[in-house]
Amino acid sequence: MFKRVLIANRGEIAVRIIRCLRELNIESVVVYSEADKESLPVMLAGKAVCIGPAGAKESYLNGDILIETALKTECDAIHPGYGFLSENADFARKCEKNGIIFIGPSAEIIEKMGDKQAARSLMMAEKVPVVPGSKELIHSEEEAVRIAEDIGYPVLIKASAGGGGKGMRRAFSKEELVSAYAAAKAEAKAAFGNDSIYLEKLVLNPHHIEIQIMADKKGHVVHLGERECSIQKNNQKMLEESPSWFLKPKLREKMGDVAVRAAKAAGYNSVGTVEFIADDKGNFYFIEMNTRVQVEHPVTEMVTGIDIIKEQINIAAGRKLSVKQSDISLKGSAIECRINALSTGKITCLHFPAGYGVRVESHLFEGYEVSPYYDSMLAKIIVHGNTRLEAIRRMRRALEELIIDGIKTNSELMYMITYQPDFIAGQYNTGFYEKNKDNIEKTV
Repeated sequence: MFKRVLIANRGEIAVRIIRCLRELNIESVVVYSEADKESLPVMLAGKAVCIGPAGAKESYLNGDILIETALKTECDAIHPGYGFLSENADFARKCEKNGIIFIGPSAEIIEKMGDKQAARSLMMAEKVPVVPGSKELIHSEEEAVRIAEDIGYPVLIKASAGGGGKGMRRAFSKEELVSAYAAAKAEAKAAFGNDSIYLEKLVLNPHHIEIQIMADKKGHVVHLGERECSIQKNNQKMLEESPSWFLKPKLREKMGDVAVRAAKAAGYNSVGTVEFIADDKGNFYFIEMNTRVQVEHPVTEMVTGIDIIKEQINIAAGRKLSVKQSDISLKGSAIECRINALSTGKITCLHFPAGYGVRVESHLFEGYEVSPYYDSMLAKIIVHGNTRLEAIRRMRRALEELIIDGIKTNSELMYMITYQPDFIAGQYNTGFYEKNKDNIEKTV
């Protein structure tokens, strides 16, 4: 097992990793930018090293300084968390060349699955269902128009690198496609340094279902069930739950089996997520694989009782999975709400909810200064109940207890979501927010 691990991230995920390392009796080294010098990860880590100014490019995205810091502090491994360099094959490769274990899949796998078009091609070869679309990357507007006319409008332009809705545009006509093509490439270039794009048929208002998988270096692969991630605004997830109320047992089993087959086809060897969209008839299609831990992983932990970060670290250290597929079952229901900042400033009063079945992941404390430099997520409120209705009521109670003064957040908006009839009934898809927008926002 590792003696010392460098955490190449910040915020709540850095805190989450520090806690896990401490329980495994592994020393932690946290890197931080000048903007994060007073942050909670810096206070909790065994050692903290400043790696540059506030801008992410000069700090958290500077792979060379991260590796230099890991070598100077004699770290055995680097945990990238999510975002930043977590899905950067070049960074993983540099770690490998310097004798540092990258806590994630190999550079080759990240490259293969991180490139969404390459992943689509691999899935098609393995007869995993994919959304109809381009078989290769698109290199011109003319090519995009030709493919769109072949598969029919509406279509979706997607960045081949990265995620989080960046470099994604819808088009319902040739005119919209021509305009969206340039915009998607420009956004992808700015977000990921890679403007490669591909095109696929737009399935309107599908269910966004992701399957959590774990795979060790000995060829064992399991899935931990699904997460329903259909409540989104501007392609950004807001609330996730497990299990999905939409999936029937046979469809759940089929999607889990396909996710395991996809991971085996990729030669996967870490924790990761296979993402699908599904229509109301139960047809589902592979859209991408995330070769990292997801923001919403606690939802799965709550219903399975499995510490995903711990398994990820053990896998990287060469240990086999602690569970077999037959050991895994989903117990009860779990929901996660992402609490985001809508402004910057100092936290003047903070109270997190607690009590039975409530979990909070955050890096906030009273006096913390929320800066404009990084992602706006402040906390994740996760609840578990024996039934879905109990989980919904527990989430409402938790959000009622939450106090974050000094800045504006989306907590009231999240609270209103839990009262929408479509959500309560579990009858929702990715069109949920737009459909219920007026009801949600008029009281916030």
